[in-house]
Amino acid sequence: MSRNTFNFIATIIIALLLSQFLPWWAIMVAAFATSLFITLKRFAVFSVPFLAIFIFWLVYSYMLSSGNDFILAKKIAVLLPLNGNAYLLMLVTGLVGGIAAGIAGILGKQCSLLLARK
Repeated sequence: MSRNTFNFIATIIIALLLSQFLPWWAIMVAAFATSLFITLKRFAVFSVPFLAIFIFWLVYSYMLSSGNDFILAKKIAVLLPLNGNAYLLMLVTGLVGGIAAGIAGILGKQCSLLLARK
Protein backbone atom coordinates (compact mmCIF):
# COMPACT_ATOMS: atom_id res chain seq x y z
CA MET A 1 0.00 0.00 0.00
CA SER A 2 1.42 3.37 -0.96
CA ARG A 3 1.95 6.23 1.48
CA ASN A 4 -0.78 8.25 -0.18
CA THR A 5 -3.37 5.52 0.30
CA PHE A 6 -2.25 4.79 3.85
CA ASN A 7 -2.38 8.50 4.74
CA PHE A 8 -5.82 8.82 3.12
CA ILE A 9 -7.28 5.91 5.09
CA ALA A 10 -5.57 6.92 8.34
CA THR A 11 -6.86 10.49 8.02
CA ILE A 12 -10.44 9.33 7.56
CA ILE A 13 -10.26 6.85 10.46
CA ILE A 14 -8.68 9.34 12.87
CA ALA A 15 -11.11 12.08 11.80
CA LEU A 16 -14.04 9.72 12.35
CA LEU A 17 -12.84 8.80 15.82
CA LEU A 18 -12.02 12.35 16.87
CA SER A 19 -15.26 13.77 15.46
CA GLN A 20 -17.19 11.75 18.01
CA PHE A 21 -15.63 13.68 20.91
CA LEU A 22 -14.22 16.97 19.60
CA PRO A 23 -15.70 19.89 17.63
CA TRP A 24 -15.36 20.44 13.90
CA TRP A 25 -11.65 21.26 14.09
CA ALA A 26 -10.87 17.63 14.94
CA ILE A 27 -10.42 17.01 11.22
CA MET A 28 -7.46 19.38 11.26
CA VAL A 29 -5.90 17.45 14.14
CA ALA A 30 -6.33 14.24 12.14
CA ALA A 31 -4.78 15.73 9.00
CA PHE A 32 -1.92 17.27 11.00
CA ALA A 33 -1.15 14.01 12.83
CA THR A 34 -1.19 11.83 9.74
CA SER A 35 0.96 14.29 7.79
CA LEU A 36 3.37 14.52 10.70
CA PHE A 37 3.94 10.78 10.94
CA ILE A 38 3.21 9.60 7.37
CA THR A 39 5.14 12.05 5.22
CA LEU A 40 3.94 12.81 1.72
CA LYS A 41 5.63 14.54 -1.18
CA ARG A 42 4.82 17.58 -3.29
CA PHE A 43 1.17 18.18 -4.11
CA ALA A 44 0.03 15.11 -2.18
CA VAL A 45 0.79 16.95 1.07
CA PHE A 46 -2.28 19.12 0.44
CA SER A 47 -4.39 16.94 -1.85
CA VAL A 48 -4.51 13.70 0.16
CA PRO A 49 -5.84 15.24 3.40
CA PHE A 50 -8.09 17.52 1.33
CA LEU A 51 -9.69 14.61 -0.50
CA ALA A 52 -9.95 12.46 2.64
CA ILE A 53 -11.81 15.09 4.64
CA PHE A 54 -13.79 16.32 1.64
CA ILE A 55 -15.19 12.83 1.12
CA PHE A 56 -15.60 12.26 4.86
CA TRP A 57 -17.60 15.47 5.41
CA LEU A 58 -19.60 15.00 2.23
CA VAL A 59 -20.71 11.51 3.29
CA TYR A 60 -21.16 12.51 6.94
CA SER A 61 -23.31 15.54 6.09
CA TYR A 62 -25.41 13.44 3.74
CA MET A 63 -25.96 10.82 6.43
CA LEU A 64 -26.94 13.44 9.01
CA SER A 65 -29.22 15.33 6.62
CA SER A 66 -30.96 12.28 5.21
CA GLY A 67 -32.07 11.37 8.73
CA ASN A 68 -34.40 14.38 8.83
CA ASP A 69 -35.28 14.50 5.13
CA PHE A 70 -32.88 17.42 4.46
CA ILE A 71 -35.15 19.89 6.30
CA LEU A 72 -32.38 21.64 8.26
CA ALA A 73 -29.96 21.58 5.32
CA LYS A 74 -32.54 23.27 3.09
CA LYS A 75 -33.17 25.97 5.70
CA ILE A 76 -29.46 26.66 6.08
CA ALA A 77 -29.02 26.68 2.30
CA VAL A 78 -31.68 29.41 2.16
CA LEU A 79 -29.66 31.51 4.62
CA LEU A 80 -26.59 31.18 2.42
CA PRO A 81 -26.82 32.23 -1.23
CA LEU A 82 -27.47 28.63 -2.36
CA ASN A 83 -31.17 28.97 -3.26
CA GLY A 84 -32.20 26.27 -0.79
CA ASN A 85 -30.14 23.55 -2.49
CA ALA A 86 -29.15 21.10 0.25
CA TYR A 87 -26.75 19.18 -2.00
CA LEU A 88 -24.86 22.34 -2.87
CA LEU A 89 -24.60 23.06 0.86
CA MET A 90 -23.04 19.63 1.36
CA LEU A 91 -20.53 20.37 -1.39
CA VAL A 92 -19.60 23.69 0.23
CA THR A 93 -19.29 21.93 3.59
CA GLY A 94 -16.93 19.37 2.09
CA LEU A 95 -14.84 22.10 0.46
CA VAL A 96 -14.46 24.06 3.69
CA GLY A 97 -13.44 20.94 5.60
CA GLY A 98 -11.11 19.84 2.82
CA ILE A 99 -9.32 23.18 2.65
CA ALA A 100 -8.89 23.22 6.44
CA ALA A 101 -7.50 19.68 6.38
CA GLY A 102 -5.21 20.42 3.45
CA ILE A 103 -3.67 23.38 5.23
CA ALA A 104 -3.29 21.30 8.40
CA GLY A 105 -1.58 18.64 6.29
CA ILE A 106 0.91 21.19 4.99
CA LEU A 107 1.57 22.31 8.57
CA GLY A 108 2.13 18.69 9.63
CA LYS A 109 4.63 18.18 6.81
CA GLN A 110 6.50 21.36 7.73
CA CYS A 111 6.65 20.31 11.38
CA SER A 112 7.99 16.90 10.41
CA LEU A 113 10.72 18.58 8.34
CA LEU A 114 11.51 20.87 11.29
CA LEU A 115 11.77 17.92 13.67
CA ALA A 116 13.92 15.95 11.21
CA ARG A 117 16.55 18.71 11.10
CA LYS A 118 17.32 18.44 14.80
